[in-house]
Amino acid sequence: METLENNFQTQQPLPNATAVLVLGIISIVGCFCYGIVGLICGIIALILASKAKKLYEENPGKWSNYANLNAGRICAIIGTIISGLYMLFWIVYVLFFAAAMSSGFGEFPFDDFR
Repeated sequence: METLENNFQTQQPLPNATAVLVLGIISIVGCFCYGIVGLICGIIALILASKAKKLYEENPGKWSNYANLNAGRICAIIGTIISGLYMLFWIVYVLFFAAAMSSGFGEFPFDDFR
């Protein structure tokens, strides 16, 4: 029983687990800022989560807050996908609008009345 208590006392918080969780949440919330903020935060969170997950897999008994890391990684994946889709929507929208504007104004409707 004493070794179990010592094991919990020697566990350290996983580095960047809280940062991954915060960035993952920001990536979901920030996806509607034209997708840029959410995409950047989501990618950073996924990179940090990958590094922290490797540390955890080397010695799982040493680290304590893997649940935060996993939740942040899931939020980052969701935020990155939504941000990417939202950014793709805006790119298609701008290209469609530009194509409509360039072809629609070849002739003005009042040119015949001169």
